[in-house]
Amino acid sequence: MDFDAIRAAAKGYESAMTAFLRDLIRIPGESCGEEGHARRIVAEMEKLGFDEAYIDPQGNAIGWMGTGERVVAFDGHIDTVGIGERANWRFDPYEGYETETEIGGRGASDQLGGIVSAVYGAKILKELGLLPEGMRVLVTGTVQEEDCDGLCWQYLYNEQKIRPEFVVITEPTDGGIYRGQRGRMEIRVEVKGVSCHGSAPERGDNAIYKMAEIILELKELNGRLADDPFLGKGTLAVSQVFFTSPSRCAVADMCAVSVDRRLTWGETWEGALEEVRALPSVRRYGAAVTMYDYDKPSWTGLVYPTQCYFPAWVQSEDAPCVQALARAHAALWGAPRIDKWTFSTNAVSICGRYGVPCVGFGPGMEAQAHAPNEMTYKEHLVRCAAVYAAAPMLYKGEK
Repeated sequence: MDFDAIRAAAKGYESAMTAFLRDLIRIPGESCGEEGHARRIVAEMEKLGFDEAYIDPQGNAIGWMGTGERVVAFDGHIDTVGIGERANWRFDPYEGYETETEIGGRGASDQLGGIVSAVYGAKILKELGLLPEGMRVLVTGTVQEEDCDGLCWQYLYNEQKIRPEFVVITEPTDGGIYRGQRGRMEIRVEVKGVSCHGSAPERGDNAIYKMAEIILELKELNGRLADDPFLGKGTLAVSQVFFTSPSRCAVADMCAVSVDRRLTWGETWEGALEEVRALPSVRRYGAAVTMYDYDKPSWTGLVYPTQCYFPAWVQSEDAPCVQALARAHAALWGAPRIDKWTFSTNAVSICGRYGVPCVGFGPGMEAQAHAPNEMTYKEHLVRCAAVYAAAPMLYKGEK
């Protein structure tokens, strides 16, 4: 391969990628509301000469290059979180901003930049004749990841029967190549009480007081969870609190919390539920401990229900997909840093559920995800597009 030509092509598309990303930032696209993003991405694919570009029944933007039987995929979710407290933003999160080196706006790092680089990486790959014989490249702009990571690939794998040899996850990696992440699950803990007038609380049974004891034991449980040398420690965090009460002058008769549980390697959803069920206050008060379900309709109206369980996954450093990206990066930009994500990605389904090898490399910085004043670097878009274009030719297949 002519790596100088790949670098030059990627650099030559910097202004086009910048314009594309800024267009996407201007279109609000939270989970279940990604229609504008999907349509804009398909329009760009068509303009750049993708062999096929369309929106599937779930609302994912799908683009194909090539006609072979073997498939390598580049995945980028196209939904964003909301903007949170507007006063925390120094600029309009949807208009964004641009300097000589930066692009700002909601989704700049997480992770509209990833789909931009993937679309242009596929364009360069076709333009320079880098598509291996018998191979197709798939670019997926996927929906509902922020709500339910991996749901889109449950649909693509089970209903569309898409079976890639490996998938590049284009979430932000701070310039590194990532080969794993912890899993996660969403747990609900609910305890009942009996309401009464607040002037005589002894007549009732306050569910909030019961939950206060449970919360303290959950906090303590976090310190005892399993650790893994590579993925790190399992964690839990109480993320939401709910209650019912007849009025502000009454004792609460129900209290519930949501728990964000991060699962390290070797932990299971069954074990995580049992750890909570075994807490003394949970047993004493007969609290119900369950896993959430997800059944929100996509922007097209399609409902594809699933449990809120998202498995951990790990690739070895010498896995063919990891080495393909590492060799491409080394040839184009120098030896890469091999690492892992702290957060979760669509690979929870692709690799965690279905065993399809995954590797991560994407523009932007993990710490920018969900933060105010989100931004990314134009250079990241260029570097990622170049690596995406080179990687398929360097893939040696599974050992």
